[in-house]
Amino acid sequence: KTETRKDSVLFANFSTPLLTPNNPPFTMALSMAASTFTARVAGLSRSGVSNSQARRGMTVRAAATQEDTASYVKTLPGITAPFGDVFDPLNITSTSTIAEMRRYREAELTHGRVAMLASVGFVVGEQLEDFPLFFNFDGQITGPAITQFQQVGQGFWEPLVLVIGIAEAYRVAYGWASPNSAAFNTLKADYVMGDVGFDPLGLKPDNKDELFELQTKELNNGRLAMIAIAGFVVQELNGGQEIFEHLFLRLEGKL
Repeated sequence: KTETRKDSVLFANFSTPLLTPNNPPFTMALSMAASTFTARVAGLSRSGVSNSQARRGMTVRAAATQEDTASYVKTLPGITAPFGDVFDPLNITSTSTIAEMRRYREAELTHGRVAMLASVGFVVGEQLEDFPLFFNFDGQITGPAITQFQQVGQGFWEPLVLVIGIAEAYRVAYGWASPNSAAFNTLKADYVMGDVGFDPLGLKPDNKDELFELQTKELNNGRLAMIAIAGFVVQELNGGQEIFEHLFLRLEGKL
């Protein structure tokens, strides 16, 4: 009888359809699946809300950062008529932080100063070729300024590279954060862009308004010099003539 009962139980278990609402295991599994699905939906909902809140927070912070950057840039020298506001056709201020804008201003000042020296060097180098006190290696350096570097002999580049290296090392140590710090590739917080403490002639005004005006003039002249030196190079590459030689030929109607 015992065996018969076991057989009947086994038969009954296997004969009962598994996927029926009356089957307790199926009911339990269905309930567990429903609970799991509900929990997952609730979790996704909470995750969606959290992500949405995070995105809104990031958007608000980004907007605040852009507004802070734009406001900061407006306090810097260099804003000049006819542009009543910041001249930013590429909309750089909207995608940059204040630290990045400070680095850009440092680069603008540095390149402007180099361009001013280069513009003067182009003119002076071409006009003083035959001047006895001019360092031209016994008259071997002639022609347009863009070809004069190739004519320079040994004894010039070594001191030049050394001087440039010393100047750049001093500028980096003076104004830039340590490369070992978290502020790598940024300027020091207390550093004023372009002010490396070099004023041998004492031209820096003590009055803040006068200093601001002088800084604006330096920026404008540097911007003009960058455009000028680019024009010099393109013109000499195109015509193969010195700057003033080309100008006089143009004025005489020979070009």
